[in-house]
Amino acid sequence: MLEALQRKRYDVILMDVQMPEMDGIEATRMIRQQWSQEEQPCIIAMTAHALQGDREWLLQSGMDDYVSKPVRLEQLINALFNAQPRYK
Repeated sequence: MLEALQRKRYDVILMDVQMPEMDGIEATRMIRQQWSQEEQPCIIAMTAHALQGDREWLLQSGMDDYVSKPVRLEQLINALFNAQPRYK
């Protein structure tokens, strides 16, 4: 995924929090560290974590928004509608 960002700029990343090799939190940290703020995409966490406090935890981890699984279309549409790329 990080290699894809090196090749092309994306407006939004739908970031799975629990990935096999590198979890979404670590991937988000690396994106926030390796790319300037102007080059960073909006990152929307997608996770089955739906406990109280998970949204805040993910936002504090560098995500811009949060969508819980199973994904509800209305929630995804709202997150995408509100997504603002960090670059201009």
